[in-house]
Amino acid sequence: MITPDQLPIVLSSLDRIGRIIETSLLVILLSSLMLVAASEIALREIFSFGFIWVNEFQHLTVLWLAMIATMAACRDNRHIRIDALSKVLPELAIKTARVIVDLFAASVCMIVAWQALRFIQLEREFGDSVLVQTPAWLAHSIVPIAFVLTAYRFLVGAARKAMS
Repeated sequence: MITPDQLPIVLSSLDRIGRIIETSLLVILLSSLMLVAASEIALREIFSFGFIWVNEFQHLTVLWLAMIATMAACRDNRHIRIDALSKVLPELAIKTARVIVDLFAASVCMIVAWQALRFIQLEREFGDSVLVQTPAWLAHSIVPIAFVLTAYRFLVGAARKAMS
């Protein structure tokens, strides 16, 4: 069992692992998106030839980039935040409000993740596919995963704010 003294160390380690994974995925996805797009342009212009699946691949890659970038923005507390009350409230009230807002955001993310998971289950039942016979549920699975991990980021942020 984790003691209260060990909790900041555990949270810091989990945060570091998440940063490495998110940053690596962002670099890989953005690089592959640029490489495929440039290759497709060259193929079409030089050889009058292209691949049917490139447009769909680009759409899915942008989806994955957006979801992972959302997690990264929440990781660094760079998401959109309306902070009008911080100018008039005392420090303890601001801290409490931020913890409550982060907990609320985590709850909303979990609700969206649950609904996205239900959508993924429907895609599995219908047997939809994308690209070249890739199951659509697999390609779209980033949505519930990203919202769960974003909720995790908000929970970690709330815990850090509450402990400081």
